[in-house]
Amino acid sequence: MSDMSQLRIDARGVAWLTLTRPEVHNAFDDALIGELNAHLDQVRQATDSGEVRVLVLGSEGKSFSAGADLNWMKRMVDYSVDDNLADSRELSRLMHGLDSLPCVTVCRVQGAAFGGAVGLAACCDIVIASDRAKFCLSEVRIGLSPAVISPYVQRAIGSRQMRRYALSAEVMDADTAQRLDLVHRVVAAEELDAAIDAMLDTLLATSPQASRATKGLLAEVARDTDSDATRERTCQVISELRTSAEGQEGLASFLEKRRPAWADTASSTSPPSSASPPSSTSKKGSAS
Repeated sequence: MSDMSQLRIDARGVAWLTLTRPEVHNAFDDALIGELNAHLDQVRQATDSGEVRVLVLGSEGKSFSAGADLNWMKRMVDYSVDDNLADSRELSRLMHGLDSLPCVTVCRVQGAAFGGAVGLAACCDIVIASDRAKFCLSEVRIGLSPAVISPYVQRAIGSRQMRRYALSAEVMDADTAQRLDLVHRVVAAEELDAAIDAMLDTLLATSPQASRATKGLLAEVARDTDSDATRERTCQVISELRTSAEGQEGLASFLEKRRPAWADTASSTSPPSSASPPSSTSKKGSAS
């Protein structure tokens, strides 16, 4: 059993995916990337079965993640092109897997997020950061490129800002990251867990079915913003939701001025006292 990461799922359907390498600032290597890919496969399956509604991606210690592990980088010196391609494809699978999860994803950034860690944040739906957080696309400083993460970071901050920060490797503070739309909310360090909890309460009050359908639709619209097929797809989604059981319950609860059934279900379990994974669930690989 590895101590690099943990996946825990609480009674509300919140999956907590946590990097647990604070001694190396949660830097990742091929082993950790493999673990995270396996965890995301589990979360995807649990989302499809209705067990998971939200994923919170976070880490232990003062840094979110320093990017690539130094020992991994030392090994890369002797890698062939094919070896590097294999490694890069696994990292690409991680970014795409996180970006395309059907459940809502929330990223908790308490400190430094460098290199590939910026990509992890950019792949999440909602990013909440401490005012102590810093972000940096640092790759060009050591003769590399933020290649694999570039589609996700550029989508978040735009091509013009991406050129500046990918080419200069400047460090962004939390306020700058928020201004560039990499981060949605910045809070004081001591308020970070409360902010995560508040966002979870907000997300869990929404319709599980509508949340999944909306996230999937937004991905389709981003790929094809204005076509007959896209317009037809939007009409299909809202029509299917209106006639679904959850859609009917939502409309009825609104007209009857009461809480929908899914909100009562979400609130019937006891949430954790802070935005830390509940200790009652099992360690790495648990989906129960």
